[in-house]
Amino acid sequence: MSFLIDSSIMITSQICFFGFGWLFFMRQLFKDYEVRQYVVQVIFSVTFAFSCTMFELIIFEILGVLSSSSRYFHWKMNLCVILLILVFMIPFYIGYFFVSNIRLLHKQRLPFSCLLWLTFMYFFWKLGDPFPILSPKHGILSIEQLISRVGVIGVTLMALLSGFGAVNCPYTYMSYFLRNVTDTDILALERRLLQTMDMIISKKKRMAVARRTMFQKGEVHNKPSGFWGMIKSVTTSAPGSESNTYLIGLLRE
Repeated sequence: MSFLIDSSIMITSQICFFGFGWLFFMRQLFKDYEVRQYVVQVIFSVTFAFSCTMFELIIFEILGVLSSSSRYFHWKMNLCVILLILVFMIPFYIGYFFVSNIRLLHKQRLPFSCLLWLTFMYFFWKLGDPFPILSPKHGILSIEQLISRVGVIGVTLMALLSGFGAVNCPYTYMSYFLRNVTDTDILALERRLLQTMDMIISKKKRMAVARRTMFQKGEVHNKPSGFWGMIKSVTTSAPGSESNTYLIGLLRE
């Protein structure tokens, strides 16, 4: 009874992961393109669902959720499904899609797709010869044989991509930080700084002259205080409003 409950939990989580992978594929990866190959969507969603399920089983193993026999059964089943997709389904579909785009081989695309898949399987299997992967304890098509080769290819590709990115990224963006600064650039910046300083000084002089003129004409007065002064300031216009507008105009210039 517990195995059925554990299986229902795992199947429900896989369905949720499959739906999330489908939405992520349609709305994020290919939201601006019209995808007509539903097989690609299904393969991506299934791979995403089983990968998330394996991560979920690791968390369940740490927390002690579900029974040990159920976790082992679903872990082994997920490994078999993922290996089936990675080694058999995806390479065959890539070869089938590649042959389908060739007009001369369009009528005989299935045999040529099988031929390409067999070629891939030959090189995929011969890749494990230099490594101590073969063991008499395990069969030729056992899970250990396939996982070892997938691990060797995955680690090698990740190392190549990370090494290429670590070298190419600084080489690409370092030119923005290593720009040659010549004496002409320094002189031009100094000239612009002097022009800005002269402009600020000239505006300060004009403001001082304008304020002095205002004082001479008696346009600046002390503000009235008290209750009657507040009423007077509200009912009458401020005498220095025009002068303040003039000063603001000088600053904007």
